[in-house]
Amino acid sequence: MPTTNPSTPTVLAVIPARGGSKGVPAKNLAPVAGVPLVARAVHACLGARPVTHVVVSTDDAAIAAAARTAGAEAVQRPAEIAGDTATSEAAVLHAMDAFEATHGRPADVVLLVQCTSPFLSSAEVAETAERVTSGAADTAFTAAPSHGFLWRDTLQGAEGVNHDKAHRPRRQDREPEYLETGAVYAMDATGFRTHRHRFFGRTALVVTDPARVLEIDDPHDLARARVLAPLLDTPATPGFADIDAVVLDFDGTQTDDRVHLDSEGREFVSAHRGDGLGIAALRRAGLPVLILSTEQNAVVAARARKLKIPVLHGIDRKDRALKEWCDAEGIDPQRVLYAGNDVNDLPCFHLVGWPVAVSSAHDSVRAAARAVTVTPGGSGAIREIAAWLLGPELNTPNS
Repeated sequence: MPTTNPSTPTVLAVIPARGGSKGVPAKNLAPVAGVPLVARAVHACLGARPVTHVVVSTDDAAIAAAARTAGAEAVQRPAEIAGDTATSEAAVLHAMDAFEATHGRPADVVLLVQCTSPFLSSAEVAETAERVTSGAADTAFTAAPSHGFLWRDTLQGAEGVNHDKAHRPRRQDREPEYLETGAVYAMDATGFRTHRHRFFGRTALVVTDPARVLEIDDPHDLARARVLAPLLDTPATPGFADIDAVVLDFDGTQTDDRVHLDSEGREFVSAHRGDGLGIAALRRAGLPVLILSTEQNAVVAARARKLKIPVLHGIDRKDRALKEWCDAEGIDPQRVLYAGNDVNDLPCFHLVGWPVAVSSAHDSVRAAARAVTVTPGGSGAIREIAAWLLGPELNTPNS
């Protein structure tokens, strides 16, 4: 958590994240690009320069654990403000009290940040906070410009809300209106305690890109977010400090997913020498490496022996086997990089902190991945992953 200078304001970001959700079960833990929604919100806040503390207010132990893993504090929300009718303001006020009790000082500025806005950026969080910390406004919020014509359906017929239906000016001749995104709000903390709502005094708009505005309320919204994430997220790859183990699928990840058969029905696959070099480098660096495959195939075992790494194959439930292996090795799954290519890898993707898809992976797998290789499976994708962790010298051509 960032340290604060006594002369700088204490800016507390509060992320309300209840466990109950009727539209999308366990919504706040749903992964987008391999990262739970609550963790995406935490990361956006931690990356915002003015924010000094990030607190997740929740009634759910799993959400609290995910928040702490992402780098936030977690505040247990009482049942009386955790139901369907509870307001976000009530959660923020409770979190402010808990923060003051824990840290011995009040917040100067408080942010309300919604984890249902998956594409909220650190820059937007920072700009919203700065409108209040600078004294330019008492409250601020993110809003997207709109030139849309709004209508109201009445008993007398449709009526224009923001326009005269008899006069249709061109888009470029209309002043924009602004749609509240619901992503982040900033309030002077003293004023918020007094007024107990998020819009008091002078309110400032922080204009955001409409293309990034998406609020997840139902499964269709979540599906759209997963499709859009590769287009809207800043590409991220892990470094050595982020990973405690590497687990690799075999077919389609270390091979090109093709099987060659001879006249006796014996199977052959093609593996890339560069992948072997990358795996050897990972082993020398002290990172545990495991092959995990559903195939009960002598080829898989032979490749593992060649690479001098353990293998679990013939596995029906790869996620269960992965969890048992992590428990046995004392490794936190959130510190595991798992590389895969097909839908049977998705349960493992949801378990680990760094799900990685090779570029030739199924669309649904690439959408669920936190990172995607440039290289297809069987063509050096594992060497590329090793280069993320150990340095670009592993990207040199393999002879």
